[in-house]
Amino acid sequence: MAGPVLGVELPGPLSDERLGVLRRMLSHISDRFVEERPGHFDLSVVAESLGVVDLDQERSRPFLVITAGPGVGDEETFEAEHADLPNLEPVIGFTPTHDVSIIAMCNGRVDHMVTALLTAEVMALVDGVVSIEIHHWQAPAIRDLPGLIAITPGPVCTAYGTSELVRAWVAHPNFQLVK
Repeated sequence: MAGPVLGVELPGPLSDERLGVLRRMLSHISDRFVEERPGHFDLSVVAESLGVVDLDQERSRPFLVITAGPGVGDEETFEAEHADLPNLEPVIGFTPTHDVSIIAMCNGRVDHMVTALLTAEVMALVDGVVSIEIHHWQAPAIRDLPGLIAITPGPVCTAYGTSELVRAWVAHPNFQLVK
């Protein structure tokens, strides 16, 4: 059963240098690391490496971390995911041309926490703006957190922000990611 997904919107592709730094970080926090193509990582993240106590007593959690966009792979997926979005330039300051998706392959509370913290770590290396889907009833809690850039309305809203937002959200008592 797949779990939550967070995306990091990027104004361009990752440089080879940034991709190398991302590769090293991901391999360091994982006990299984496979790079299926440059920027497409299949890994098992050790929750404790991100400061999460894994109450399920699992050794590690399965994740995919995938860069997408023109010239790097998964172009069709990137285009499909962005086709129905509003013009993001006035919202986040740029039009995304690429992204990094952090995809949990399980859906327990630990997986939600690891997804958020892994996203914050990825953002520290690649910059960009996180897009976090939230339920409309979570919007008031998100509005008060540091690092928020914008929230789009709807039954499922999207909060855009910095890694500071991600870290503040995971520490909030109402934290939960939309699956």
